[in-house]
Amino acid sequence: MDEHLTGTAANPARGKVNLPERTRSPWFVLGRRLLLAMTILVGTVLLVYFDRDGYADNNDPTGQISLIDSLYYTTVTLSTTGYGDIAPVTDTARLVNAFVITPARIAFLVLLIGTTLEVLASQGRELIRISRWRKNMGHHVVVIGYGTKGRSAVETLVGNGIDREGVVVVDPSAIALADAHADGLAVVTGDATRRDVLRRAGVGEADQVIICTGRDDSNVLAALTVRQLNPDAWIVASVSEQENAPLMRQSGADSVITSSDAVGRLIGLSTLSPTLGTVMEDLLTYGEGLEVAERELLVTEVGKQPQSVPDQVIAVVRDEQVYRYFDPVVALLARGDRLVVVRPAKELPWAPRPGTHNEDFATDEDD
Repeated sequence: MDEHLTGTAANPARGKVNLPERTRSPWFVLGRRLLLAMTILVGTVLLVYFDRDGYADNNDPTGQISLIDSLYYTTVTLSTTGYGDIAPVTDTARLVNAFVITPARIAFLVLLIGTTLEVLASQGRELIRISRWRKNMGHHVVVIGYGTKGRSAVETLVGNGIDREGVVVVDPSAIALADAHADGLAVVTGDATRRDVLRRAGVGEADQVIICTGRDDSNVLAALTVRQLNPDAWIVASVSEQENAPLMRQSGADSVITSSDAVGRLIGLSTLSPTLGTVMEDLLTYGEGLEVAERELLVTEVGKQPQSVPDQVIAVVRDEQVYRYFDPVVALLARGDRLVVVRPAKELPWAPRPGTHNEDFATDEDD
């Protein structure tokens, strides 16, 4: 099964928001900086010990500098404590202190202070980013399940002008988290059948919700929960078996896609007619060859037959009802109609034909 499940015991619902950002773990940063600080400390200790003849211990009658004395002098010097009991007395030792140990002291302090600030500020910075993200959310698209179907759905949305920042993925899988972040998408990690997880994804303010996990029972339960949280959202859901499609509609889905039947029909068409199968696959493949798209009716097209417009019209949307192009109800196009057409994929799917971009749409709001 190539889809990520939404409700497994190994992936409990956490509802954590993860914004895409390619950064190291704070613990990795902390460990690396501590290692650099220890490297500076050890290097400075060895430098002082090898040049111990250039130092004098004012508290030792013999004036000798041992390895312990070198460690003591280095720690109090790098920490800017500086008791003065051990001091450089030769010119060489003083030059080493001025040009080597002093820069080392500065680097040592920067590492320690920077590490502390980084650890303290990382969570606060993330909270600020999430808060800013939440303020900008609204009228967005929530994708539940980021497997093969979810990823393809997002690619289609982005290719048709939807901003990646307006898409939120809900999935409990670590693989989905990595894939979605690689695609520049925000992720809410958790079980999509739980209200708190969907609330974190902003389902209540979403315009569209796509449900495409690998299990029909999870999809049905997710659709029920989404519909309770947002009665006005347009819900598109996938089911593996046709017998589950009516249940999915009863659960609140506005559009239900049966994946197994669609694949089976495509296989059957390809068997009966390889050419027809190639055309159907072309229509289903985004960004290549032909595309199926919906566009507004232009003023110059009002009163014409669907077959006479430049695009290849296959359906007309009138009063939110879909009619085939040959239906007598839409024998003549009227203001407010929208056209479902087949056109070259290189054109903007939701735009008028080239050369008509500045023409007025024949909407119901026109005078």
